[in-house]
Amino acid sequence: ENPDFYLDHNERLEFLGDAVLELIVTEYLYQKYPKKPEGELTNWRAALVNAKMLFEISKDLDFNDFLLLSRGEAKELGKARQYILANTFEALIGAIYLDRGLDPCKEFIKKYLIKKLPHIIEAGLFRDAKSRFQEKAQEGVGITPTYKVLEEWGPDHAKHFIIGIFLNKELVAKGEGSSKQEAEEKAAKNALEVKGW
Repeated sequence: ENPDFYLDHNERLEFLGDAVLELIVTEYLYQKYPKKPEGELTNWRAALVNAKMLFEISKDLDFNDFLLLSRGEAKELGKARQYILANTFEALIGAIYLDRGLDPCKEFIKKYLIKKLPHIIEAGLFRDAKSRFQEKAQEGVGITPTYKVLEEWGPDHAKHFIIGIFLNKELVAKGEGSSKQEAEEKAAKNALEVKGW
């Protein structure tokens, strides 16, 4: 945070890298799986290029060791750090594209990202926990789960929620998050574990 020290922000490289990443993954899926419907390919692509996956790869590649962060960013843990590292991955793709072109980007993405696809498909990670829990609940016990806010606090710009997932009146699990959607997803993930589904 030294005013005499200036570095460009990576937002423009992230913007470019995001587009290149999406193109390469889309082309790979299109060519590799000619009989799969568009909806399924879209779900697989989303699972490959989401922030959580890019964060995991960035962690594996030790990107943390190469980042120059402000004091505030350096203190960030959890979701904020996840987004910083995911954005760094996209910025790197943008930089490789500008410096070397599309083919080296394809090699890099295949080496570090696309190799995760078999696990994503096998583990069903392309489907969110809410969808998986609902499907299992309807198949197993014939009940559609419901979600209820159990606790809510914080100012409008920084709300926090604890949400319960119910089968009829049975509270199966809880989830906590900075949005209702995040808390519901965590509740469903916890419920899958509780039920052994």
